[in-house]
Amino acid sequence: MSLRIYGKRPIKTLPGKETRPTSARVREAVFNIWQGEIVGCRWLDLCAGSGSMGAEALCRGASLVVGIEQSSRACAIIQENWQQLASNEQQWQLLRGDVIQQLKILSGKQFDRIYFDPPYASGLYQPVLEAIANYNLLDPKGEIAAEHNPQGWTPPVITNWEISRQKVYGNTALTFYRVIDSTTDNDGDTKS
Repeated sequence: MSLRIYGKRPIKTLPGKETRPTSARVREAVFNIWQGEIVGCRWLDLCAGSGSMGAEALCRGASLVVGIEQSSRACAIIQENWQQLASNEQQWQLLRGDVIQQLKILSGKQFDRIYFDPPYASGLYQPVLEAIANYNLLDPKGEIAAEHNPQGWTPPVITNWEISRQKVYGNTALTFYRVIDSTTDNDGDTKS
């Protein structure tokens, strides 16, 4: 099975329901929201599934794409896709295994954009977002997009983070988080 990403490039995906590729509508929306922020960015793709979001980031000029995926079958396809799409100037890395354990390995690195798309009923939202905060993986000027079901979802509260926006696209919703800017007060005025 295949799908098309930026520039009408085809990428492979796993057949069946082992992974749930982010829909073209949602992918386009994310990259429109982050337009102007992708070229040269450090991108982290959590619960990468088909790897389509990381593939899009590579096609749009990210300098580094790191993916974490548990399925070895999905990892083989992601690796093949990313290898074909990455230019010589781009770096990519794929980590296979439990997302929380793999995040610990990334401690000390920071990412400008993080896309998090776990199985909706997995219970991973709170622990993964807390791990990202604890390991300081989000650049202070970066942003995270968490994909989830719009029905019955309560956004996790993470210390020193705020929800910057929420969007709904049919049966898919996105909640965006960023680090609270400690140099401004609640009215947007610079602290002295």
